[in-house]
Amino acid sequence: MRLVTAPIALDDLLAETAAPEAGALAIFCGTVRNHNENRQVKKLSYSAYEPLAEKTLADIEHEARSKFDILDCRIVHRLGELKIGDTSLLIVVRSVHRAEAYEASRYAIEEVKHRAPIWKLEEYADGTWSYVKGCSLNERHHVET
Repeated sequence: MRLVTAPIALDDLLAETAAPEAGALAIFCGTVRNHNENRQVKKLSYSAYEPLAEKTLADIEHEARSKFDILDCRIVHRLGELKIGDTSLLIVVRSVHRAEAYEASRYAIEEVKHRAPIWKLEEYADGTWSYVKGCSLNERHHVET
């Protein structure tokens, strides 16, 4: 499952991707911060068009494995209401060498931010709220391979 409503379990992803030939492990962990664009964030909520988001995340994992010399790539994104400090996104990449793990991880996060139909609604300390502007699909964003 790539979309979850419960806290993301890093230990589970590490166990699922374990490989004796892996000499490198890159982990990207996105967490909820307490501010955005000079505004105090109280909490946020993620929603998604789940069938397409699941497919998009699976496609990005597959692309990362195809484009980079890696053993595995797993992406898990949390949906629902999250508090400051909660993990919202976890990407685990395993490879034989570190350079490929870093490159694939960077590729995966940039693609998720630009392509996945996942929306972030922020609630601010002053009681107002706003959907966070996403990335344009046509702006240059991917890692050169």
